[in-house]
Amino acid sequence: MPKVQFVFLYTDVFIWALFALIVLYAVHAARTRELVRKWSLVLANRTAVACAAVLSVFFVLALVDSVHYRHALSGQPDAAQTLYSPRAVSLLDDMLLGRIAGRERSYSAPFALREFDKTTVLEEGASRRVHARLTGASPNLSEEGAAIFLMRRIEIGVMGAVLVLALFWTVLALVVKWARKTAFRQALTVVTRRDNPWRPAILVWQCALFAAALLMTVWPHFHVLGTDTTGNDVLYGAIKSVRTAIVIGSLATLSTLPFAVVLGIAAGYFKGWVDDVIQYVYTTVSSIPSVLLIAASVLMVQVFIDTHPASFATSLERSDIRLFLLAAIIGMTGWASLARLLRAETMKISAMDFVTAARAFGVSHARIMARHVLPNVAHIVLIVTVLDFSGIVLYEAVLSYVGVGVDPTMHSFGSMINAAAVEMSRSPVIWWNLAASFAFMFTLVLAANLFAGGVREAFDPRAARSQTAGKEAAS
Repeated sequence: MPKVQFVFLYTDVFIWALFALIVLYAVHAARTRELVRKWSLVLANRTAVACAAVLSVFFVLALVDSVHYRHALSGQPDAAQTLYSPRAVSLLDDMLLGRIAGRERSYSAPFALREFDKTTVLEEGASRRVHARLTGASPNLSEEGAAIFLMRRIEIGVMGAVLVLALFWTVLALVVKWARKTAFRQALTVVTRRDNPWRPAILVWQCALFAAALLMTVWPHFHVLGTDTTGNDVLYGAIKSVRTAIVIGSLATLSTLPFAVVLGIAAGYFKGWVDDVIQYVYTTVSSIPSVLLIAASVLMVQVFIDTHPASFATSLERSDIRLFLLAAIIGMTGWASLARLLRAETMKISAMDFVTAARAFGVSHARIMARHVLPNVAHIVLIVTVLDFSGIVLYEAVLSYVGVGVDPTMHSFGSMINAAAVEMSRSPVIWWNLAASFAFMFTLVLAANLFAGGVREAFDPRAARSQTAGKEAAS
C-alpha cells in the first residue's frame, strides 16, 4: 500500500462527527418508545423513505470525499524523513480520477470525441480552424465506430450492474438472516416482498449502484457530461460539489441551534426584560441584509487567511477553513426565525399545568427548561432544521454566484452556476455545466424537502391532529 500522510480538515472532522451523531441518535431513538412510534410513521411514508435513501447516497459520497491524505513522493532516496506531495487528495479522488477520461484543453460536449471550440492547427504549411480531437476521451477510437463502441461499453456495464445488484441483494438477505435468525430463503423473501417498508430505500440504492456500475464502464472512454472551460470533467465536478453542499447545509443549520434554542426558550420562559433584550437582539440581526453581513465576515476571514499563510500547508486547507467559517457565519446570522418560533411555543408551554406544578415544587428554572420545555419544542427544532438544510444549500449557490461563497478553487454548485452564467450567453450555448449542477442540486434539495414533509407530519402534533380529524371526517 502506498505510504500516505493523513490530512485532517475541519470539515472532515465535522462530517464524521455528524455521522457519529446520526448513529447515536438512531440508537437512542430505537430505545425510546415515543420516538419509535413517531419514526414508524415516517417509515410508513414511502416518499419520505425514498427521499431519505437519496440523502443517504449523497451523504455516503460526502463521507468518502472526507478522507484526505497526501501521497509520498516517488523516487526518494532512503532517508529518515519521507517527503509528501503538497497536494492533498481524498479517497473519492483516488477512486474516480484513475477511472475517468483524461483532462482536455477546454470545452467538450457530452460523449464527444472532438473539442467544442475550434482551434488553429498547421496542415501542409497552412493554418486551419478545426475541432481538435480530444486527448483524454478514447484517443484511438474512430469516429465512425464510436456509437458501436459506446453501446458495447453500455452492454458490459449492464452485465456488471446485474452482478453488483445480485451481490447487493445477497448482502441484504444475509443481514436479515443474521438479525432474525432465519433461513436464507426466508430472509430473501422478507427483503424482496412488496410490503417491506424499506423497499423504497432499497430501490433507490439499487438505482444508485446500477448507475455507478454503468458509469464505471463508460467513464474511462467518454466524458459523460462533457468538460468545462479548463477541460475538467463536469460530472466529476458535480459529484465533488455534493460534499460542499452537505457541509454548508448541515454545519450552517447546526450552527443556528445554540443561539436559537437557548435564546428562544429563555425569551419565552422568563418574559419581561429578558424577552425584551432577546427580541431587540434578533430584530437587529434580522434588520441587517444577510448577504452584506456574510460578505463582510467572509472578507475578514479571507484577510486572516492571506495574512497567515504558514498556518495552512496546502491550498486545500485554505479552501477548507474558508468553507468551514462560511458555514458557521451563515448559521450564526440565520438563527432569528427559529428563535421566534421557539419563543412563541415556549410561552404557550410555560403556562401549562405541569410547568406551574414544577415551579410550585421549587424546581429550578434551568431544570424546567431542560426537562419540560425543551422536549416539547424538540419537534419544531427537528422540522425547521430539516427544512432549513435545503434552503441553505440554495443560499450557497447564490453567495457563490455573487462572489462571496466558497473558495473559487473548491468544487460547488454555486461555482458551477456562476461559470454557466457566461456559458449560456455564448453561441452555440454550452448547457451541460448548468444542467449537471441543476440536476444534482435539484435532486438534493427536493429530497430534503420531501423528507422534511414526512418528518413534519410525524413529529408535529398539529399535523397529526389534522390528519386524524381528516380520516374521521372521511369515515
